[in-house]
Amino acid sequence: MLPRVASRAGGCALLLALTVFQPATRAQTATPPKTRNVVLIVSDGLRWQEIFTGADPSLMNEKNGGIWDKEQELRREFWRADADERRKALFPFLWTTVAARGQIFGNQTKGSIARVTNGFAFSYPGYNEMLSGHPDPRINSNEFGPNPNLTVFEWLNGLPDLHGRVSVYATWQTFKDIFNVRRSNLPLQVGWDLPYRGKLTPRQELVNQLYRFTTRLDDGDVYNAFLQIPLLDSLREQQPRVLFVGYDLVLHSAHLFDHFVGELWNTLQGLSAYRDQTTFIITTDHGRGSGPIDWKEHGVEQPGSENIWIAVLGPDTRALGERTHTAQLSQAQIAATVAALLGKDYRQAVPAAAAPIAEVLASAP
Repeated sequence: MLPRVASRAGGCALLLALTVFQPATRAQTATPPKTRNVVLIVSDGLRWQEIFTGADPSLMNEKNGGIWDKEQELRREFWRADADERRKALFPFLWTTVAARGQIFGNQTKGSIARVTNGFAFSYPGYNEMLSGHPDPRINSNEFGPNPNLTVFEWLNGLPDLHGRVSVYATWQTFKDIFNVRRSNLPLQVGWDLPYRGKLTPRQELVNQLYRFTTRLDDGDVYNAFLQIPLLDSLREQQPRVLFVGYDLVLHSAHLFDHFVGELWNTLQGLSAYRDQTTFIITTDHGRGSGPIDWKEHGVEQPGSENIWIAVLGPDTRALGERTHTAQLSQAQIAATVAALLGKDYRQAVPAAAAPIAEVLASAP
């Protein structure tokens, strides 16, 4: 399980990259993808161990997990003797919908390996790797500053048929640097920036008031529930193309992450522009250590932090479920996969980018 941790290491971020194509603008490929929308969802630091085996009983206590008042309640809610049932209790949408109708990689006990390749295994280097398609040894700190690398979303936004169709929602202020907003000009809603402008409804003004006057736990991270309101509004009203949302990492928030992914999927399936034309890619930016102490930490000095998981659900991805004994995947493959699902070749623009994940594409044998 994932109890609370008082640091950026305990943050859980959700990146939703939603890009919509009109049929007339799609690239001509040998096997045109059915996907017209891609949603990239990134949960910051969510370990593969919890994804595949559910809540860890050794961490369901005050000593190892920092749980001082609700241990029995959490056990009732998330503990099951069987690992398959336990993971389904924690991540019901992931295991009843995504794994049932798509593919999920990264269960090392079954010979499926997915890893970061940046050599740092923490947030900024991980987001750069997955968004630009390659690691960058210069990016060695979460305070690195503006990203010098072209991300796949900046590139997509620069295409004539996609310009103005990409935006970012995030709780973590640092995504202004990760997406290099000054260069990319991507519209971002991040941190404690007010979400609504112009002539406001009473509801919108209330949300803005909450942003202004709520006591902040962290000046760089807005509360999950606050950001979710303008995020869902934008989906229903404006159909934005790229979204980023962050959550604090506690057990209930991991469960809420799954709930939010399911809510987003169901919302999009209810809209004709997205129904049966949308692919979700769900993953994490880095792993963590193991055991009662080391699970709290991550980074190159913490063995296991390089291990991640990747799940894909959409019309071009065969329903093969939990993958076993697969070729090793890398975080760097995600950028080109986002583009390939939309009929675009990101590697023409960024030759250093890793190849897309062939197994989740319609053209895969």
